[in-house]
Amino acid sequence: MGCCKQDANKVSEIVAPKGAKKGEALSMTKEAADFVRQLCEGQDKKDHGLKIEVVPGGCAGFQYYMDFQKDAGEGEKTFEFHEVKLFINDESLDFISGSSIEFVQSLDQTGIKINNPNVSRACNCGKSVS
Repeated sequence: MGCCKQDANKVSEIVAPKGAKKGEALSMTKEAADFVRQLCEGQDKKDHGLKIEVVPGGCAGFQYYMDFQKDAGEGEKTFEFHEVKLFINDESLDFISGSSIEFVQSLDQTGIKINNPNVSRACNCGKSVS
């Protein structure tokens, strides 16, 4: 799903938060939830939510992957924000605990951005994390 793999995540290194519980302080703004809902409706997937995963790839070793999904898969936790479901597996929660999921709109990008407090460096490509 190309529209949700955002260049807004300009990070190259993330670390799991020290002492944080999985999912601690994870949040999604109403604007981000509205955007996800509109995308789902536009693809005739009104009963779906957003899956977020940190996967191997990109120049720094990892990247965010987002897709629509109807139900939680094996090993995934379900969160709900503003009536939109968010599915995240345990491994990815280790990387994004404490993050806020926001909607961004500017001249060069529109979509979902993960503001991750665990990021320690920025990269140039904007698509990968480690």
